[in-house]
Amino acid sequence: MATSLREYRAKIKSTQSMKKITRAMELIAASRIIKAQQQAAAATPYARELTRAVSALATFGHVDHKLLTENPEPKRAAILVIASDRGLAGSYSSAVLKESERLIEKLRAEGKEVDMYVTGRKAEGYFRFRQRPVVQSWTGFSDRPTYADAREVGDVLTAAFLIDPEDPETGDPEREVDELHVVFTRFRSMISQTPEVIRLLPLEVVEGTEAPENGDVYPLYEFEPSATEVLEALLPKYVNHRLYFCFLQAAASELAARQQAMKNATDNAEDLIQKYTRVANQARQAGITQEISEIVGGANALADANAGSE
Repeated sequence: MATSLREYRAKIKSTQSMKKITRAMELIAASRIIKAQQQAAAATPYARELTRAVSALATFGHVDHKLLTENPEPKRAAILVIASDRGLAGSYSSAVLKESERLIEKLRAEGKEVDMYVTGRKAEGYFRFRQRPVVQSWTGFSDRPTYADAREVGDVLTAAFLIDPEDPETGDPEREVDELHVVFTRFRSMISQTPEVIRLLPLEVVEGTEAPENGDVYPLYEFEPSATEVLEALLPKYVNHRLYFCFLQAAASELAARQQAMKNATDNAEDLIQKYTRVANQARQAGITQEISEIVGGANALADANAGSE
């Protein structure tokens, strides 16, 4: 019983140490969620005005641009998968990877070839383990994305979409992309995060020609030097900002999933500590009872021996 008691005490000690770690990770994730939500809120006014400007250009500017033009016979699609760099976040990464697999199957069933772009070490490792080619990957910013990170990714994806196969210097028919889809996790609440797919390119302008609500009036724009040149400058910014929005949503979702996972781990550690403490107490009581029984038995045997000798 003494050996068993030592084992239980060692388990209790190790579980208490693990509980401290998971509790600390839970608090860190909770504090970072607030920062991610504040970043998303701070970026909203700029995104709204940029969307209005692009909507006005696309709707009233009568401009033909490849980012706005849909290929009637798309042959190749690119997919950007936004996953996490670290684990300990429950089913966060696995859910977005499953959603990406469903999208890949759908696109291939439509007769399209698929190019993979990934962010996050989990997605990178997932496709590398299965020996599936990835055109480019980015890591190191899944829970703290910046606009510079979104711009870096957006520039690469936009360049792939704008490849001209007829250009003898930069054209590459094997790399021409007709569609770009993004698979990310949308943050809905602290307990609800859902994987989602959006088609980023060709652009689907959010506001379009819908009438404003609550008496609001869309501003009138005068484009100088021309609507074409303004659109040429605005569209990449619009793409990059939509990517930044996806990164912020994914970061908040990852942190919420990690907080929930660490909270569950902390609760489970507490349950284990209570269980091991109860079993250790039972083992200690059983040891004490056995020792008392041995002492009583020895005393009775000694008394019987003394009575027999008399």
